[in-house]
Amino acid sequence: MIIYTARVPKKRLLAAGAAALCCVFAALTFALTLSGRAVAVSAEVKHIKTNDDRLAYLNGLGWQVSPQPIATEELLIPEEFDDSYQDYLKLQSDQGFDLSQYKGRRVKRYTYQLTNYPTQAEPVQIALLIYKNKVVGGQIQSSSGSFLHGLTLPSPPEGENPQPSQDSPPEPAATTSGLVGASSRSLASP
Repeated sequence: MIIYTARVPKKRLLAAGAAALCCVFAALTFALTLSGRAVAVSAEVKHIKTNDDRLAYLNGLGWQVSPQPIATEELLIPEEFDDSYQDYLKLQSDQGFDLSQYKGRRVKRYTYQLTNYPTQAEPVQIALLIYKNKVVGGQIQSSSGSFLHGLTLPSPPEGENPQPSQDSPPEPAATTSGLVGASSRSLASP
């Protein structure tokens, strides 16, 4: 049996210990970020399996919603997108979502009532499109259809109201009904 000994200065030993602790902290932070609890609108977010996961995702975006979805639907993404889909596809792509990857696939749409939308004059809803436990799209819309935008509140020009006022004509809303045509099926009633 052969034994080797080495002499290590205490400063190097302390530096190595501090570096190891930093690596462990960085690894834990990275693991928690990937757990699906950290929210990024600009990319698909995985591990959204339960209502609590969806609520945590929306809360991470700064939204407060009803505790249960007001509607849960299964939708079929069409095989081919015609011109009527261009505005909706642009809305999704501006958020980092690419619905063209899901052509011909069934997704679930969970719609919640927003409770903290600024200057809320009418009911406002937020919807998430989920495919195999990951967020692949979503939007915020008024119940009347007077506006539709991405999952984050668009920044209004300085001095303007973030939501269209009742006096101004509403901006045209992209439709989501054409997204699924007659092949949508309601899974739960509100």
